[in-house]
Amino acid sequence: MVKVVILGQGYVASIFAVGLERIKNGELGYYGIPLANELPIKVEDVEIVGSYDVDKSKIGKPLYEVVKRYDDGEIPESLKNIIVRKGIHLRSLRNLPIEAEGLEDEMSLSEAVERLVEEWKSLGAEVFINVCTTEAFEPFGSKEEIVKAIEENNKERLTATQVYVYAAAKYAKEVGGAAFVNAIPTLIANDPAFIELAKESNLVLFGDDGATGATPLTADVLTHLAQRNRYVKDVAQFNIGGNNDFLALTDKERNKSKEFTKSSIVKDLLGYDAPHYIKPTGFLEPLGDRKFIAMHIEYVSFNGAIDELIINGRINDSPALAGLLVDLARLGKIAIEKKEFGPVYEVNAFYMKNPGPNDKPNIPRIIAYEKMRMWAGLEPKWF
Repeated sequence: MVKVVILGQGYVASIFAVGLERIKNGELGYYGIPLANELPIKVEDVEIVGSYDVDKSKIGKPLYEVVKRYDDGEIPESLKNIIVRKGIHLRSLRNLPIEAEGLEDEMSLSEAVERLVEEWKSLGAEVFINVCTTEAFEPFGSKEEIVKAIEENNKERLTATQVYVYAAAKYAKEVGGAAFVNAIPTLIANDPAFIELAKESNLVLFGDDGATGATPLTADVLTHLAQRNRYVKDVAQFNIGGNNDFLALTDKERNKSKEFTKSSIVKDLLGYDAPHYIKPTGFLEPLGDRKFIAMHIEYVSFNGAIDELIINGRINDSPALAGLLVDLARLGKIAIEKKEFGPVYEVNAFYMKNPGPNDKPNIPRIIAYEKMRMWAGLEPKWF
């Protein structure tokens, strides 16, 4: 079994929970899960043992009730057994129409960390999946700075994700190993301070920012053009959505965090920094979770010919990431067993927009896919 704790019980986490239980009930196949049931740890072996959120209207409610907000289908009865617990918010819901309530509102950060560690011990947690709302953040310069910020209760310096990773590292050190999946843009697997903390604490790091829709598609198209020695003149790619994550991205600092992880692919894949505009650009509530994506790439071909690609699409945002999380939970358990603590590049290069560690580049996804498979002990598929 893989015992999973969810951090941020929003759209992605709810679709993850419902889809996982429906697979166990024999209602669904494995579409959207890249490794399906190829791993020695089966999809059916993933068990959600805990859920945390800071929306006051969710805390203390059965997961069964919470996921009804995000899925209008029949909800698996098994989700009645999981109660959403109070987590950390540290301003993560500012400017959103949600009343936030966190552990740090009633105790110091050090005390909140201790509370989380003890709860996780009682749950037997192995993998933490972070799908909190996109944050505005600042990386840390050293592990000592992180420890100091926690001990001094510096709530202005830290984000919810950073505190969760610190708590997960403390937990992993006490129990002998755990994995943290950072599916949002906050730099964790790319922050040398958290990398140092994770390595000395027996914590696996997968991150940063799950690559689900337009960004991996853009990466594949850019790789195609680079392999044919076509010179890319410019790239425009944007997304508009109607879920709370897109609403959060109307905040300038949060949008900046997302823009960085989405834009990091251009120079890595082409070898030069073509002019580009790659960012989430808007919130339109009627779109809901089914975001609109658009891509325009102009390039030079043989004899100076100028060609262009224009791609439009509508993509269900949350299911695209939720399917990847099923793999990442299982790969996290494998990494713990292999004792590969810190960022695992072979996994991150395929699943993340900004793969850690920070000294490693984005690479063509087809190559990343094969590297990830080989790391997981699977046969190459396309090579």
